[in-house]
Amino acid sequence: MDKPIQILVANRPQLMRELILETLTDQPGIEVVGEVTDDTEIADRVNQTLPDVLVIALDEPGRRPDICETILHAHPEVRILAVGFGQNRAICYWASVEIHSEDIEPSEAGILNAVRTIAAGVGGGS
Repeated sequence: MDKPIQILVANRPQLMRELILETLTDQPGIEVVGEVTDDTEIADRVNQTLPDVLVIALDEPGRRPDICETILHAHPEVRILAVGFGQNRAICYWASVEIHSEDIEPSEAGILNAVRTIAAGVGGGS
């Protein structure tokens, strides 16, 4: 059997959180791994449960919730579903990795320059 999608629900207000929990609970292939009632506990609970999906509140339309940066930086594999109670809106946030390349001079000097440049956080070469 495939691993169920693990979901941590941290949405507010309470009514919206209860509706989301009612929708998700007992769905095949979905496992609710926890519920968070206090926003200050979200990061700790994500660290403890390592969910596939985190459901949070979308407070302001058009503005990414602040917690997204914290969670996605620490756990880029997590998907965040932000649901707006009064806005009839839901947005999914995720992190992605971009891979870049740059030709470097195939010499001792070129390799040393690339190492120093990478260490400075700039790129790979000249």
